[in-house]
Amino acid sequence: MSNIVVACDASEHSKKAAKMAADLAKATGQPLKLLTVFPGSKAEKLMFTGVWPSDLEQEQKEFGDKAFNAAEEAINGKVDPEEKILLRGHPTREITEYLEQHPDTHLVLGRRGHSLVRSLTLGSFSESVVRNASGPVTVVSE
Repeated sequence: MSNIVVACDASEHSKKAAKMAADLAKATGQPLKLLTVFPGSKAEKLMFTGVWPSDLEQEQKEFGDKAFNAAEEAINGKVDPEEKILLRGHPTREITEYLEQHPDTHLVLGRRGHSLVRSLTLGSFSESVVRNASGPVTVVSE
């Protein structure tokens, strides 16, 4: 693998993933990249309520800034992220497509820690990414 990418969303579980990804990047000397996905469902809601495209771009930027700032705070200077990647769409699909386009990537993401029964009934983002990923994925539990 030539780079490590951590999926960020400003949640506590993604902050833990960012810490682990930073440790992994520092230990291996690989670059660290931050990735977040502005949900397409949120974009659609905003458009239906009359938000202008330029305002939608601002919403996306603010969403990305919040996610990236939380990850950088969690990393606490261990390594400097090489790149910040902001995608838009369905998070699972966007992340798995990113991994397909960048086969040299090791993805690190957080997991909320729902029980097995709850995961089966609600679906699980991390489980879906792992199932569909084309490369290595490290899942960090709560």
